[in-house]
Amino acid sequence: MGDWVVIAQYSSDVYRTEFICRGQETKEQALKALRAALHTYLPSKSIVEKRRHVYRLADQESYLVVIKGRLTEWECTLRVAELLSDSADPAVAERARLEDGTAEPEDSEAEPEDSPVQLEDGAAQSEDGAAEAPDGPQDRIPPGY
Repeated sequence: MGDWVVIAQYSSDVYRTEFICRGQETKEQALKALRAALHTYLPSKSIVEKRRHVYRLADQESYLVVIKGRLTEWECTLRVAELLSDSADPAVAERARLEDGTAEPEDSEAEPEDSPVQLEDGAAQSEDGAAEAPDGPQDRIPPGY
């Protein structure tokens, strides 16, 4: 499954994000799906469309869609997004770091000079005493609760 999605963001009673298309392998595929949705996407709230305006935003990858209904006008932003982290699949974050060039592969032989010291609970502590979180999913419940 791909890491790119097409989303619609809008405000009704609360701010909402709706997934239009999931599982796109590349950004280009996601942008193609986004452009296909511009003239066909309808919000989950019922609206009888009379007129539609589509504006491309300055980043060239996001669009404002304004739908004029019989009684109301409705606005949303359509855009693409890339999955960068998944607490159930740490490989997602590693792939994203490798693609951005911000990290070396795990099997790299290079050891940093200030390598952290492993603690009993799986966390790490650098020589200056700063704690580092262990890899993988963590409980979000603080100790003592």
